Amino acid sequence: MNRDEMEGKGDKLKGRAKQAWGDMTNNERLHDEGVADEASGNVQEGFGKARRKVGEAIDDVADKIKE
Repeated sequence: MNRDEMEGKGDKLKGRAKQAWGDMTNNERLHDEGVADEASGNVQEGFGKARRKVGEAIDDVADKIKE
């Protein structure tokens, strides 16, 4: 897991917490911030996963070249 994946997961968790707190306190703005944070986390985590997979593919190609 790389830094983007970790930060994305953290943002998703933060977003869910904001949504829950916004719902409990009837704070629509806080709930909406949470939705945005969760969406941002999803994007960042997805980017991190894609970056990791590309890195793994490059490593596999390099290993095959060495053989």
